[in-house]
Amino acid sequence: MSESQADPTPEEVVDELRKIQVGDVVVSSASMFASLAYGKLAPDLRDLDQARLAIDALRALLPLVPEEHRRDIQEVVSNLQLAYADAAKGT
Repeated sequence: MSESQADPTPEEVVDELRKIQVGDVVVSSASMFASLAYGKLAPDLRDLDQARLAIDALRALLPLVPEEHRRDIQEVVSNLQLAYADAAKGT
């Protein structure tokens, strides 16, 4: 195994973690919850309980989303809530 493929040392991991901005992780987490919610609303895999949980988690994160991304995430929440309502009517 070459050195470029070696596992990072604990010190390297800590150094990389120090570089990460919490706001970026919040946005990434919000994106993941949005993707999960849309996936759970898909007609062939519909799971309304899981979709609702993902939407609720996304709404809970919204106040923590950095200002420059908040409007976009709010729009996603609104779209997911509409999609959820439509899906719930269809069951």
